[in-house]
Amino acid sequence: MSSVPVRTRVKICGLSREQDVDAAVEAGADAIGLVLYPKSPRYVSAARAAELARRLPPFVTPVLLFVNETLDSVRAACEQVPGATLQFHGDETPAFCRQAAGARPWMRAARIPLDAAQPFDLLKFASDFSEAQALLLDAHVEGYGGAGRTFPWSRLPTSASCHAVLSGGLTPANVADGIVQVRPRFRTLAVDVSSGVEASKGVKDAAKIHQFVAAVRAADEHLARSSHVRLPAA
Repeated sequence: MSSVPVRTRVKICGLSREQDVDAAVEAGADAIGLVLYPKSPRYVSAARAAELARRLPPFVTPVLLFVNETLDSVRAACEQVPGATLQFHGDETPAFCRQAAGARPWMRAARIPLDAAQPFDLLKFASDFSEAQALLLDAHVEGYGGAGRTFPWSRLPTSASCHAVLSGGLTPANVADGIVQVRPRFRTLAVDVSSGVEASKGVKDAAKIHQFVAAVRAADEHLARSSHVRLPAA
C-alpha cells in the first residue's frame, strides 16, 4: 500500500541447532522461529527454545510458534523465553490469542487455500484478528504449516491495511518475486522461510540462509531504485 519501500524484515523459522541460530544472526535475520508444536519435525521444547534464544544478540527477536496449544502451556513457555513474539499457527480464536499473549506481541497465521475454488476472505480474517501485530500468510495444506508449498499470491487482496509476513514455499530463488508482488498489497511486508533454507528436514544450510537474506536485500534495492527512494542502512 505504501509507495515508499522499506527494509524487508526476515525471519528464519524452525531452528533447532546452535549453529543454525548463529548462521541466521550472521546473515542478518531480524527474527528466528522456534517451533513448539510436538508433531513438527522441527519441534523444540520450551527449555530448548530458551537455550537457543539466549544466543541471540540485541534486536534479533525469538518467535515462539504454537499450534492449538493450551493456555497454560503457552504461558509457561513464555516465562522461559523473555521478550519473545508469539505466533499462533492453528485454529486459535482472537480471544485465545489475546488472552495467551497478554502484553506480548503476537502474529496469527492465515492459511491460504491452494485451490481457487475454496473461498478465503483475508480482509475479514484481518478484521477478526485486528489485534495481531501481523498476519502470517501461509499455504493451507493437510496438517499445519505450509509444508514448503507456495500459495497463489494473486489470491491476496489488492489492498489490506494490516502488516503481513509472507511465508510458504519461499526460497532464495523466488523470495524477491514474492516481495515485489505482495508488498504493495499490505501496510508492510516481512518474509518467513523454513524448508527453503534447509539441507534436510529440520537442518538448516548456512549458505542458503545467506543467499535468502541477500535475495531479500536485492529486492529492497530494486524497489528503492524503481521508486527513486534511498533505503536506510540496514
